[in-house]
Amino acid sequence: MRLATLAGLGIVLGCIAPAIADESGAKQARPDSIAQLEQNVPADPEPWRFTVTPYAWLMNVSGNVTARGQTVGINASFIDLVQKSDSLVGLMAYFEANKGKAGIYTDFVFSKLGFGAGQTSYRNPIGGLKTSTTANAALTYQMFIVEVGGVFEVYRWPGSDSSFTAIDALGGFRYWNNSIDASFDVTSNVDLSRLHLDRSFGLAIARADAIQWVDPVIGFRVRHQFTAHQQLWARADIGGFGLGSQFSWQAVAAYTYLWQATGYQVGATIGFRALGVNYSAGSGPDSVGINQTLYGPIIGASFRF
Repeated sequence: MRLATLAGLGIVLGCIAPAIADESGAKQARPDSIAQLEQNVPADPEPWRFTVTPYAWLMNVSGNVTARGQTVGINASFIDLVQKSDSLVGLMAYFEANKGKAGIYTDFVFSKLGFGAGQTSYRNPIGGLKTSTTANAALTYQMFIVEVGGVFEVYRWPGSDSSFTAIDALGGFRYWNNSIDASFDVTSNVDLSRLHLDRSFGLAIARADAIQWVDPVIGFRVRHQFTAHQQLWARADIGGFGLGSQFSWQAVAAYTYLWQATGYQVGATIGFRALGVNYSAGSGPDSVGINQTLYGPIIGASFRF
């Protein structure tokens, strides 16, 4: 009887032991299986792509600006501004992030320009005032423009090797913040108080700070990639529609050549940009306005990763 009992216990233990060993082995194998799965996770087929382009816009200006009812015509080339301006400051950059066919972008422009009497003309029919020849600048104009929007690739025509042509739709908002400081020589007895002008040392000063508005913007972009290192693109948009400015427009075309580095590309960009706007608000001595076209070459450095 005792021998039979011992034999039964041996059979039970013999059945339990392999099961315990199998369970223990499975527990030890599970971390290795997870590690293998993590190593075999497929790469994102549409990873994020980023482009950063600081650039310089060699700006020419034509049109007119109005501060406190006083309108000053502007016609100055970039060479004029370099040679004769006491204030020539600029800071500009473009950023775009794309994933698949969709993307977001932002463009930033800050510039402070000083115009001499030779590049300005007084437009209002009031005797005794003319753009100043004695002040450091007859007109100082500061602009701050920020555009934010989205792009979506509507269609792409593939070519040989890595070449292609694509059309993108875009839409967004362009924020303007401007300030104007115009100086006039007072050559006769003028009632500056009625004109809402300040007087200082024989000069009449018309200032308008923080002329700001937001324009909705819609447009399109065409891109053609010749090779993995060369791309030509052009963009056109319109905006305002009376919701911010009365109307605004822009046209840009540029060529980029890229060099491959470890993990990113660096390139040189050259092109041409034109930006026009027509904005007015107020009436009489309180009126302000900007009706101008900014245009000129752009040069920049592009970084893509």
